[in-house]
Amino acid sequence: MNRWTAASALMLGAALMAGGASRASGAPLAGPMVDAQWLHAHLDQVTVLTVADGDQTALYSKPPRLGPGRSVQQVGGHVPGSLLVDFESIRQSRVEDGHQLVALMPDAGFFTDAMDKAGLPASGRPIVVVMLGDGVAAADMAARLYFQLRYFGVPRGEVALLNGGTAAWLHAGYAVSTAPAPTARGDWKAGAPDASLLATLDQVRSALTLHTAQFIDARPTPQYLGLQQAPIDTAAGHLPGAKSFPTDAIVAERDGVTLFLAERDYRWMFASYSISATAPTITYCNTGQFAAGAWFVAREILGNRNASMYANSMNEWTHLGNPTVGLPGSH
Repeated sequence: MNRWTAASALMLGAALMAGGASRASGAPLAGPMVDAQWLHAHLDQVTVLTVADGDQTALYSKPPRLGPGRSVQQVGGHVPGSLLVDFESIRQSRVEDGHQLVALMPDAGFFTDAMDKAGLPASGRPIVVVMLGDGVAAADMAARLYFQLRYFGVPRGEVALLNGGTAAWLHAGYAVSTAPAPTARGDWKAGAPDASLLATLDQVRSALTLHTAQFIDARPTPQYLGLQQAPIDTAAGHLPGAKSFPTDAIVAERDGVTLFLAERDYRWMFASYSISATAPTITYCNTGQFAAGAWFVAREILGNRNASMYANSMNEWTHLGNPTVGLPGSH
C-alpha cells in the first residue's frame, strides 16, 4: 500500500468512527479531507461541489479518457450529482483605495449569490468540495472554496475536500457522469464571518511591524525571490521577512492524481523550510489561490488555529504601494 492510499484509509476509518462530528442529516466528516471510497459510500448523504475554472462544458459533456504517461487525466465528466462552481465566480472585483482590483475576497452577498447560482441548497448536509485532481492550481482552487465556505459560517467538520478530486474518483474505479449541470438556484446563505480565518490589509501591516506573526509565501520560488513578477502585481518580490513554502511543495502527484499529503509529511516540510507549525501564521500569494492551499495545510491539516490567510495578497498589497523585498535589482 503506497503512502497516499494508506493515509486515505486512515481518514476513511476515522470518518466512520466519528458519528457525532457533524449534523445528523448527513454523513459525519471526521476531518478536512475524505477519500474517494468514503465519498462513494456516502454520496447520497452529502452535497458535492466541483470547482474548476475556464471552459466548464467539458465537465458536463465529454467522457473521461486516459492521458499519455499518466494513469488518469481528467478531461471530462464529474462526480455524479455534483454541482459546478466556476472558480472565477467566487472572487470579487471592486475599488480599493481608489484602485480597481480583481480577484478579491468577496463580501457575504456576492459569495451567497455565487453559491446560489451554483445550486447550493441550505440542506444541512455536509459539503464535499471536489477538485479536478490534475495539478496544484486545481487543488488550491478547491482549498480557496473550502476557505470561503468556512469563513462564511460553515463549521469545521461540515465541509471537506475530496483528496485527489475527480482524478482520484476515476483512479478508484468509479464512474463519472456527463449529465448536464443543474440549473435550479440554491437557497444557501452566508453566515457570520469567522474573522480568525482572514487577515485584512491592516492586520498584515500591523503583524509585519510588530512581528506578531510569521508570513508564508505560497508562490513559485522565482516570484518569491523577485526573479519573476506576476502580471496581476505591480511589484516583484515578497513581504518583508516572509518564508517560502513554494507552490510545488503544497501537493504531490501519485499515479496521476494530485493529492494533499499526510500531516507528518507537512511537519517535516515546515521544519525543512524553517516554518513553525504552531506560531501565529498568515499565508499569502498573488490573489489568494495558492495561499489557500498553504492555509489549508497549516490550519486544517496541521491544526494551527492561529493560521489565517491574507486573501487579497500581493494583488492588493502591491497596487496600494506597500513594500516588497527581493533580489537586488528585481524592483
